[in-house]
Amino acid sequence: MSAPLARARFVCEAIAQSARLMVGVPDYATYVDHRRRVHPDAPPMSREEFFRDRQQARYGLGKGQFRCCC
Repeated sequence: MSAPLARARFVCEAIAQSARLMVGVPDYATYVDHRRRVHPDAPPMSREEFFRDRQQARYGLGKGQFRCCC
């Protein structure tokens, strides 16, 4: 891959990651990379488990709890 093409790809990935974070969508690839580097003995959550965990952390909803609009 040429240097300009690699640079353009890096910039596009950074913009996409920033956009996902702005709308509250956490980055699964970043999570997996962190788990492999910092916690190599523990397997990472599946993509579905990760999404549910981040939703729980963001909205604080547990079993039987509902949230209207705030």
